[in-house]
Amino acid sequence: MLEAYNQKKNIYVSLNEAPLGSSELVDPCFSTYDIEYFRYAGKQMTHSELFKTTQLGPYTLKNRIVLPPLTRSRSSQPGNIANDLMATYYRQRSGAGFMVTEGTQIEPRGQGYAWTPGIHSPEQIQGWRKVTDAVHAEGGVIFAQLWHVGRVSHTSLQPGGEAPVAPSAIRADNVKVFIETGPGTGTLADPSTPRALSTEEVKELVELYAQAARNALEAGFDGVELHCANGYLVNQFISAHTNQRDDEYGGSLQNRLCFLREITLAVAGVVGKERVGVRFAPLFATTDEDRVYLGLVEEDPHQTYIEAVKILEEVGIAYLSLAEADWENAPELPETFREAVRQIFSGKIICAGKYTTERASRVIKAGWADLIAFGRPFIANPDLPARIANNWPLNPLDPSSMYGGTDKGYTDYPTYTP
Repeated sequence: MLEAYNQKKNIYVSLNEAPLGSSELVDPCFSTYDIEYFRYAGKQMTHSELFKTTQLGPYTLKNRIVLPPLTRSRSSQPGNIANDLMATYYRQRSGAGFMVTEGTQIEPRGQGYAWTPGIHSPEQIQGWRKVTDAVHAEGGVIFAQLWHVGRVSHTSLQPGGEAPVAPSAIRADNVKVFIETGPGTGTLADPSTPRALSTEEVKELVELYAQAARNALEAGFDGVELHCANGYLVNQFISAHTNQRDDEYGGSLQNRLCFLREITLAVAGVVGKERVGVRFAPLFATTDEDRVYLGLVEEDPHQTYIEAVKILEEVGIAYLSLAEADWENAPELPETFREAVRQIFSGKIICAGKYTTERASRVIKAGWADLIAFGRPFIANPDLPARIANNWPLNPLDPSSMYGGTDKGYTDYPTYTP
């Protein structure tokens, strides 16, 4: 049904790891890496580093395995409302020490892909309460990923068919959005040209983030993660490629980081800084692989993101999540960058992107990360922590059911029976 969407190779789940945001939309689809991963996973030894408890803000986590934000596009229509099926999906994966939802748009203009859930209406808040209740019943800890796509959208997804909003009126290229063409059907499309936000509108957006954080608390979430990665709205403000403003939010790097600073402070003021995380995708290289979205490579990524991390440290948030390059043969983050981040940032660090348990253990042992997120493996293996702990084989992932649809490829993946 969603062949056009699901056959795109290596779609960036965040769209984050999710989409697409949502976050990190998601992380998906399959190269020779995936084949090698599934073969290799069954041969790995247990890694005790992943099963040591750790503290994240006020929460004691039972392990260091994270369910990252993975866009799955299963919300109920109309209204983009989280539902019972989604509650089952998250409950099944509550063996993770820490969980972050798929990206959830903070306002109607924040949507860039059909059927992603929002967190701006009373009905959406009630829908998310089903998810948090299900996870808490299993002893899980779950944060909501607050998401705004900015320019990565289409007029058909915008209120009144208007243009998407962005720091500057620069259309996104080399990227696709997903639009609905009928009930349960859709297609990939080029993003529409955005309009630039006024200074007053930017300040209103800061308050929309704060309100989304209030909504997340009302929905029962333990905290929130700000999606600042993968070329979405916050990343658009940070990047010199997408921000050509001449007001207080544009120009110098410090000005381009102003929006990040303001929304982080605003959200921390609502939920408490110890219940806030931020996700970045600090790309030092790019790829020609066909993807729904990837992100932006700055002229000096090291300086850009080190200055951004300094802001997070000043605010005192609980954690930083780094979505690393995950395409085939992608380069590792430079060690100089990892070490600089660890030296500057005193909170917890989560790493995600093509991690095996062996690589996860190595990065934790090196002191570069405290927790590791597993995207693709967690989609197909709801009991992933138990499989890692016991060296059990992994279910293969079905790429045709990544986005949209029913319980198939969503809640019907089996747990392992010894």
